[in-house]
Amino acid sequence: MRGSAPVRHNEPSLPWRDDPKSFLRSLFDAAVTAVAADTCLPPHLPPLPPGRTIVVGAGKAAAAMARALEDRWPGPLTGVVVTPYGHGVKTRRITVVEAAHPVPDAAGLAAAGAILDLVRGLGPDDLVIALVSGGASALLVRPAPGIALADKQAVTRALLRSGAPIRAFNTVRKHLSAIKGGRLAAAAAPAHVLALIVSDVPGDDPAVIGSGPTVADPTTHAEAAAILERYGITAPPSVVAWLGGRDDTPKPGDPRLARAEARIIATPRGGLEAAAARARAAGVTPIVLSDAIEGEARDVARDHAALAQGAVPPCVLLSGGETTVTLAGEGSGGRNREFLLALAVALDGHPGIHALAADTDGIDGAADAAGAFLSPDTLARAAALGLDAREALAAHDSGPFFAALGDTLVTGPTRTNINDFRAVLVTES
Repeated sequence: MRGSAPVRHNEPSLPWRDDPKSFLRSLFDAAVTAVAADTCLPPHLPPLPPGRTIVVGAGKAAAAMARALEDRWPGPLTGVVVTPYGHGVKTRRITVVEAAHPVPDAAGLAAAGAILDLVRGLGPDDLVIALVSGGASALLVRPAPGIALADKQAVTRALLRSGAPIRAFNTVRKHLSAIKGGRLAAAAAPAHVLALIVSDVPGDDPAVIGSGPTVADPTTHAEAAAILERYGITAPPSVVAWLGGRDDTPKPGDPRLARAEARIIATPRGGLEAAAARARAAGVTPIVLSDAIEGEARDVARDHAALAQGAVPPCVLLSGGETTVTLAGEGSGGRNREFLLALAVALDGHPGIHALAADTDGIDGAADAAGAFLSPDTLARAAALGLDAREALAAHDSGPFFAALGDTLVTGPTRTNINDFRAVLVTES
């Protein structure tokens, strides 16, 4: 383990050097603010339709998006959106339902039923505005015929532990759904459907975000079944039977989706660019690695450590995407804290490198934290408390590790979601 950084005297005050933790938090805040509903939704509102306006939606940003829309919509509207417990906000005309995430529950089931009821029977002069953001896949739960909610929950739990990337995860979820994978837009035909989407997935594919409830689905039942097999998931008989049938999701060219439009209004790239601008203004060179990094969190951490140790200070490496953790055991903590724990091990006390990793929705695996901070003395402080970083990493137990150090980042629900945010600050070689 390397020693501490040398003490400096008579040098100008620089926020990124004098208080690295606050500086890193300011970058995270800049990213979240850039993709907040009040910032990104108003420029994309459509004109009033000749007929009715129906608002539906699901996701971690759904309630905030609903209120932002209400505040600016010049005509009558009605609607229902569903958001995780604790993410609701006060609205006047749009009903906000809170439900479970990431494993769906009966409240999400009821909300999805209410949403389908709202969009059925509309005409060509009517407008459906669908507010979609990360988390919608779990919240907008309406199992396909013959599949019980308990079966959907069992598959979801297995996928969460499997380490499957989000594209594979959502391929399965949409094929077990009566509302996702374009089925919501099909139910609303012939109305005009406009989906306003906050992206939380690498590549910003509308068919993947929230499992694409208003978007034609190019994947198949067979692909979903193959994913379950690939990750060793034994599906309930009802799931196996459904995936072996012919009632697949609406495909590109389906006439029911001819008037369905998907518009991305906020992206991970936008959040990283906002953080980069904040860093640049403070005199730190931003290096945006990618907004679409996937893979095991510990592997991504090793890559970031190598890049940071070779970087020219002062700079900050910025990245986003969605890493995964293949669980073995019952450790506590999310993929961002696992990234930081692996980064600490890889850096081994390297002087002058600080980091923050957090989920932009404010929840890193569980509601106790958004993520955490790392500093050059993380391993030394942990050792003084009798904590072994390598043992904690092997047990996927990053939550208690950073909590014991007082380095957990707690934000509460941010009511937006562009997924992982990582900032690795290099202040000296």
